[in-house]
Amino acid sequence: MRPGTEAPVLAPGATVGVLGGGQLGRMLALDGVRLGYRFVALDPAADAPCAAVADLICADYGDEEGLAELAARSDVITYEFENVDAAAVERLERAAPVPQGSRLLRLAQHRLREKEALQAAGIPVAPFAAVASADEVRRALRAFGGAGVLKTATGGYDGKGQRMLRRESEAEAAYAELSALAPELVLEAFVPFEHELSVIAARSPRGEIAVFPAAENIHREHILHLSIVPARIPAGVQAEAEQLARRIAEALDVVGLIAVEMFLTADGQLLVNELAPRPHNSGHYTMDACRTSQFEQHLRAICNLPLGPADLVSPVVMANLLGEDAADMVQWFRTDDPAAERFGVTPKLHWYGKSEAKPKRKMGHVNIVAPDTEAALAWMRESNMWRNTRR
Repeated sequence: MRPGTEAPVLAPGATVGVLGGGQLGRMLALDGVRLGYRFVALDPAADAPCAAVADLICADYGDEEGLAELAARSDVITYEFENVDAAAVERLERAAPVPQGSRLLRLAQHRLREKEALQAAGIPVAPFAAVASADEVRRALRAFGGAGVLKTATGGYDGKGQRMLRRESEAEAAYAELSALAPELVLEAFVPFEHELSVIAARSPRGEIAVFPAAENIHREHILHLSIVPARIPAGVQAEAEQLARRIAEALDVVGLIAVEMFLTADGQLLVNELAPRPHNSGHYTMDACRTSQFEQHLRAICNLPLGPADLVSPVVMANLLGEDAADMVQWFRTDDPAAERFGVTPKLHWYGKSEAKPKRKMGHVNIVAPDTEAALAWMRESNMWRNTRR
């Protein structure tokens, strides 16, 4: 929605529809209920995390009756993740306001279209090429200096649907494996980065933009492990990363949140890797360390309210808690924790209420609010948070 376009202001008391009932929808509803909004979510799982705080329509994401009910009961609709059918979002757009829209969703769902849109906006990205055979993979690898990451153009998350290639001899098997998962593949040049960063920006229909501080992200087995804020990067790089996110929000006409994942190379160059048009795992730190959380900010944007201040009020480290961590979780949060007192940290647990703990499944996170990020990391080391999983 372009600046100047008339959009209604939805005051507390309005009903927000959420396509998807996972933990992002749950945390969105928790913040929204505090502000006075009502929530209804559509999800195929009757025990979806969002069901504890919102009315639940139990139906597949493409179910026409379920979508019609969601539209009828909602004053505004949002999606909590991008792996939903864009055609379903288009149907919703014809029946109810969906400020994020299906256009941005279609871009974010397709790695090739996403990178082409970023290039057209003058945003730096790693070299990439669409590939339709193992021979094309080999040719692109040679052009990229011999190393690259082969990815499905659609689907895939937390490292699924991609393979690292360091030799041309690996192209045949990797192409056969991934082409069986998706009809289109893209090869991206391997970027020897120094840091992985992400910045979350919010934009309202009136064109107002607020940008959260950059997070330094550490992954384990392709799943986000830690987000460290402030990121341990020069102030100039931090400002440049935040400006890139602002430019992307403007160029792509974002309404709501856009999470921008980036690589910082050894020579100080920032390359945008991926977009997510929604609240993001790497933005969970905002719940306890910023004046406005990412979830409240997303609600403010889609309801056309003034955006909240996005500045950091305390250093923080966010740690994801996975299914294999379940045996340890409760033990970390004793009120008489002498290590927490010694380091001056306050661990804040956020538990998603999922019915079953499975390996690599995100079950919750902890925000370790601290006088500085080193104190938070030192507390994590001393408390031996992942003693059972040997991380």
